[in-house]
Amino acid sequence: MHTEFHVSTRGPGLYEFTRDVTRWVTQSDRTGLLTLFVRHTSCSLLIQENADPEVQTDLQNFFHRLVPPTTDPSMNYLTHTYEGPDDMPAHIKAAMMPVSLSIPVTNGQLALGTWQGIYLFEHRNAPHTRRVTAHLGA
Repeated sequence: MHTEFHVSTRGPGLYEFTRDVTRWVTQSDRTGLLTLFVRHTSCSLLIQENADPEVQTDLQNFFHRLVPPTTDPSMNYLTHTYEGPDDMPAHIKAAMMPVSLSIPVTNGQLALGTWQGIYLFEHRNAPHTRRVTAHLGA
């Protein structure tokens, strides 16, 4: 089984799409490994806590502080700047975080923990529609 999810973003942040993935996986009674892969170089995929929204806020703030935009004087060594001050920092963040995830599936159910959700972590300022390819193998 395979499909593609489209995740609309409105700027930097974590966008949960666990419900979409769950809905798709439960269409079968399969047991296997779900692979998710984001088809972009300036965003990431994460499994993270989905109970307290402060977790997402803190993660976004941490990575913004760790890798600020190229307008920050500490980033003046970067040369890839013609796509905007957020572009190269977005590539750096995507290089630091996963762009694919593997999640066990048992009888059509994701084997996620109680407080775990699946997120696309958008690193760019502009809105985007991100494509995430999903493959459920036996």
